[in-house]
Amino acid sequence: MFADYRKFAARAARKPGLVGAVAPSSPHLAREMASIVPRTASETGPVVVELGPGTGALSRAVRDRLPEGGRHLAIELDSGMVEHLRADLPWLEVVQGDAAKLRTLLADHGVDRVDAVISGLPWSILPGELQRDILAEVGQVLVPGGAFTTFAYVHALGMSGARAFRNRLDLAFDEVLTSRTVWRNVPPARIYTCRRPIS
Repeated sequence: MFADYRKFAARAARKPGLVGAVAPSSPHLAREMASIVPRTASETGPVVVELGPGTGALSRAVRDRLPEGGRHLAIELDSGMVEHLRADLPWLEVVQGDAAKLRTLLADHGVDRVDAVISGLPWSILPGELQRDILAEVGQVLVPGGAFTTFAYVHALGMSGARAFRNRLDLAFDEVLTSRTVWRNVPPARIYTCRRPIS
């Protein structure tokens, strides 16, 4: 865990514009977010995609739930984090690229539909147009009944950027559920679980 914090801090210092958090997600937040991962295997999966895996805090929680035969692809833009993830989490399929091109990235790896998308992206520092593009891509790849989950820090919920992102979720999905506050995270956070993309 300490190594994750050290790697996270180094990344934040090197590229502050790409890191919107003050620390990696806690195991408590990660487990709750990963609860959308199907536990049962199927002919084609399940397939789980993670956006912005960072140091891999969410990745480990996904792995704990994913049944044998499932696939877990992590989309990461930062080359340094890609190298770190490939070295530290060899079981994870790490794909370097932009989440706004999700369908193309997945197609290059033989995937067209996924059962769950889990996001650790720093939405608060992404432009609104980019947020819309990524959410549209997520909606295009989810299977019927699939789910998308992400989180927001409680202290920022009243800020205009956080409210605008919440509105974009409502425009992109028919159902958006907000969790109780996960206090055992730094900072405390709430989770958004979204289903039935609106095309």
